[in-house]
Amino acid sequence: MTTARWQGTVVAESDETVVVEGNHYFPVESVRTEFLRPSDTTTVCGWKGTAGYHTLEVDGRTNPDAAWYYADPKPEAEEIRGRVAFWRGVEITG
Repeated sequence: MTTARWQGTVVAESDETVVVEGNHYFPVESVRTEFLRPSDTTTVCGWKGTAGYHTLEVDGRTNPDAAWYYADPKPEAEEIRGRVAFWRGVEITG
């Protein structure tokens, strides 16, 4: 089981993550969406497409743009559609 934790709180947990470029992409249904807040941030990856972001909010603390996803990935990155990855201090174990 792969777990994503921030500030000691589990924000996602799954045994079906997909690893791309060293990042675990969790199925969206395994993410505790109550901790996600919308963000206007986007970035573009040449082979994956345009990423959108969420800010994590746990117990009144925020971690801006700590979660990202590709709503409409390019064909070569289709395996990450419907998945969320984390960074910026989010601990991934498992």
